[in-house]
Amino acid sequence: MSSTDRFREVVPVAELEREGRVQTTVDGRSLALFHHEGEVRVVDNRCPHMGFPLSEGSVEDGVLTCHWHHARFELSCGDTFDPWADDVRTFPVEVRDGSVYVDPHPEPDDPPAEHWAARLEDGMEQNLRLVVAKSAIGLVDAGVSADEITEQGVRFGARYRESGWGPGLTILAAMRNVLPDLGDEDCKRALYQGLVHVGDDCAGEPPRFDQEPFDTDDVPFARLKGWFRENVEVRDSDGAERVLRTAIENGADDARLAEMLAAAATDHRYLDTGHTLDFVNKACEALDRIGWEHAEAVLPSLVDGLATATRAEETSSWRQPVDLAATLEETFADLDSLVAEGSESHWSPPDDFTETLLSEDPDVVISALEDAIRAGASVEELASEVAFAAATRVARFATVNEFSDWNTVHHTFTYANAVHQLARRTGSTDLYRGVFDAAVNVYLDRFLNTPPAPLPDPASDRDADPETHLDALLGTFDAEGEVNEAGARAAHFLDCGGDVAVLRERLGEALLREDADFHTYQALEAGFAQADLREDPEQVRTLLVAVARYLGAHFPTRREREQTFTIAARLQRGEKLHVDGGGGGETE
Repeated sequence: MSSTDRFREVVPVAELEREGRVQTTVDGRSLALFHHEGEVRVVDNRCPHMGFPLSEGSVEDGVLTCHWHHARFELSCGDTFDPWADDVRTFPVEVRDGSVYVDPHPEPDDPPAEHWAARLEDGMEQNLRLVVAKSAIGLVDAGVSADEITEQGVRFGARYRESGWGPGLTILAAMRNVLPDLGDEDCKRALYQGLVHVGDDCAGEPPRFDQEPFDTDDVPFARLKGWFRENVEVRDSDGAERVLRTAIENGADDARLAEMLAAAATDHRYLDTGHTLDFVNKACEALDRIGWEHAEAVLPSLVDGLATATRAEETSSWRQPVDLAATLEETFADLDSLVAEGSESHWSPPDDFTETLLSEDPDVVISALEDAIRAGASVEELASEVAFAAATRVARFATVNEFSDWNTVHHTFTYANAVHQLARRTGSTDLYRGVFDAAVNVYLDRFLNTPPAPLPDPASDRDADPETHLDALLGTFDAEGEVNEAGARAAHFLDCGGDVAVLRERLGEALLREDADFHTYQALEAGFAQADLREDPEQVRTLLVAVARYLGAHFPTRREREQTFTIAARLQRGEKLHVDGGGGGETE
């Protein structure tokens, strides 16, 4: 069908010349027509920034200005002078027999998937939240997979942040992980939130410049791994990056690459309060989603963080009043013999193992882990137990503590989760060190459970509709300080037979509507990841209580990012946004 066949008669030319502008609706689309400098121009009447009617703007020297936020547009093509506003759509026009005809449904210049991918790149480059929101929505609506969208964000973040992998990429990877728990619209929100944080992390940052791999394929992996650790040890990030790129170039698989990174991340104690190893884990999980063929573009972004990280043995809390770092060095010196002693045995955790890990005596904790290895405990099994103990600290966090102390128990939990996930991936005995580090930090966090907040008692109304507890849980997020109530409502929803999947979906929904910080995204994703690995309903209950309490402590927020997403979604659907404040009716 020719474009002419789609044109609709809109207005007499004489009327448009007389009025200068006309607003009309054609096939459900609100249009603004302008007669300017002898030409007829037609644009979408909704300003792409906030939906204000452009027919109420002004035109001068070929520039259309919206009067709401003063966004300016080149009238003939719709391109904006102000990138924060985005471009406005223009429409083909013909003048025939004294009337103006408009094609309200023109063919796009590019397929939607290509258009929105380009706009997403623009949005992240210029840190434009509205453009990122429109792009995330547009890409999903165009049928682009979540993994393709994540790939674009991950590759961008790994390239355009000189210091490498950071909170934004971690949020994006975490949100991709929880997509199966979310409803369709919240999947768009999750991608938007992750991509916005990637753009924010890269704003004002110079790009990373790559080192080259060695021109050899004759070096065995064990030697490359040793070189990598040595370079990180002396904080030589350039040398470490060349070694890592050589391992990638020589075809090391995901387990070996993860092993190399995890070994360097556990050569010293609890790097950067756990963030360094968590970043390693999230980079690996992101590559699981987008494909390990992107390892060369992604994994080197971790190297600077590994080489420059603060080492916990350099801090007073690990040296005084008990020299925990020295104690662990003694254990690690004997680690190979402990593993060999248990090589033919199968270990099961004692019933009181969690309480042992929560002991106030570090020697009891360390001895229990050593005994477990002698009895055959794998690194994955021990990591699982320590991760649950760390989550229990969050679930029992006493609200009499300072608010910032939530971060302390949170860091231990997300670090322990990273150790567990990497142990499942590699099985490397290097990660026993991470298990001990996490367990020692669980010990150091003991004062934040003094006195411990009790886990919620079983619901007294087990025959009640679980939805009543779910509604009340969501209500707690609208008021400050409802930490214990949030935990209790999550627990009682499950006690009354509520579906775990429903609780997870609603917790995700609550998170995505807030201006959540980095740690809050981590807390939800780590809690969900650990719950996925548990068969014991009581453990699942404790984990989701921990998530609900953490969210309850950090909500509500201003919800500015949600407002931007809502505006973008309504604009994408073609809805009217502007309301006339005088009469309360829509102007369009």
